[in-house]
Parts: sequence; structure tokens; C-alpha cells
Amino acid sequence: MPDLTPPAVILDKPQMAENIGAVARVMANFGLVDLRLVAPRDGWPQERAWATASGADWVLEGVRVFDTVAEAIADLNTVFATTARPRETRQPVRTPREAGRVLYDDTASGLKTGLLFGGERAGLETTDIALCAGIVTIPIDPKHHSLNLAQAVAINAYEWRTLILDAPPPRFREAEPPASNDLLIGMYEHLEEELENGGFFYPPEKKRSMSQNLRVMLGRAAFSEQEVATMRGAIHALARGRGRVLAKMAAERAAKAEKPETPE
Repeated sequence: MPDLTPPAVILDKPQMAENIGAVARVMANFGLVDLRLVAPRDGWPQERAWATASGADWVLEGVRVFDTVAEAIADLNTVFATTARPRETRQPVRTPREAGRVLYDDTASGLKTGLLFGGERAGLETTDIALCAGIVTIPIDPKHHSLNLAQAVAINAYEWRTLILDAPPPRFREAEPPASNDLLIGMYEHLEEELENGGFFYPPEKKRSMSQNLRVMLGRAAFSEQEVATMRGAIHALARGRGRVLAKMAAERAAKAEKPETPE
């Protein structure tokens, strides 16, 4: 059995302490240890979580809490968002088994991976899904597509554990590994800032969806660290060039305004 670091489990806005404890129990069952919470409704720690964890204290004691999904996945290279509902996105959709294989291969390549789960009521925000490498959808019966949080984690964790036990030869990436999410988010924000300055987001009410589409589109490229640096250099150069053009136009207008009128 290979000694691989299992994927982190990220719970976005979990509402019930009992569900957090149940997730910790499932994680311990399948050898996962890194549990991250994003803005838990009742704060953290919550005593009721220990009651449903059935002794998986080490998972709960290692919990880290974040304010946003972006912060929670910043150090990870490959993250899949799990959702039971189809989304209006062009991101690739995988089964837990298919996603588990990608996570297994990437972990064997030295990358840090994770699985993102939405809260009990609202699920995941589309903008947070756009930060992920793809979507995992569990193929359940459409007549009753309701899974609780711990069940969804269990299905994905089982697929990971099966791969660890079977230990197939990893399929290493031929290209450079993808950059971590903090570098990607920095690139997205840099691009969006310059596009905002250039008047790209019009009308303003469409900025959110346009930004989301840009992130999904760029995310499919799986930028390496070097490619992120190159892209940010290109954005900076374009912005600097635009600044020079605007400065030149302003200088020409000022010179024209100061030029005395010649009598006829």
C-alpha cells in the first residue's frame, strides 16, 4: 500500500455539528485526516461533533477553519467540487471513481489534493466551484437524489481507499504540475482588476458571471507555476502599455488646451 497523503476534505458553511462529527468518523474509516471548515454556522469547536465522531478525535482536533473557500484551498493543486445537481458550467464532470483516480495520480506526483463539499442546505456557490479542477457527481437515482453530507464524503473516501489498497501504477503527468490555488486566484484577481480598469465588465451587473466564466475557461488550462508567472507578466505589460497610451493622450489634450489660439 503506497504511503500517499490523502486528499483534504473541505466543508463549506456546514450547519450542524453532528454532521461535522459524522464526516470526521467517515474520514477516519477510510484513512483521511485533513478536515477543513469554511465559515461553520455555529463556529468551532462544537462539542456535539465529538458525540457523532465515534472516537475519531484526531480528525476533529486537527480541524482548521477558514473564512472563504479560496483561503481553504489556497495550498492545494487539484480540488474537485462535489455536487448532486448539474451546474451551468463547462467544467468536466466525473464520478467519484474517476475523480479518485485523478487525485491518486496527482498525489503520487507530489501534488496536494482536496474534495470540496457544500453545506447541508444551499450546497456550493457557483463561484467557488469555478475555483476547482472539475465537478464530482454521484450517480444516484434521480427519483430521490438526496444524500446527507457524511454519505457523500463516505462514497468519495471509499473510492480513494480502494485505490490505495489496490495500488495501481500511478499515471504521472507529462506536463509540469498545476500551480497551487493561491497562485491561480492571484492571477485571476490580477486579470480581473486590469479588465475592470479597461471597462471590460459591461454592463456592471454581469461582472460576476463574466468573472466566473473567465475563471472556468482559464482553469481548464491547468497553468503551471511558470505559466502563471508568464501570464501575470503579460497582463502587467498590457496594463503598462495601456497606461502609457492614456498618459500620452492626456498630455496631448493638455498641450492642445494650453496652445494659444492664433488670430484670424
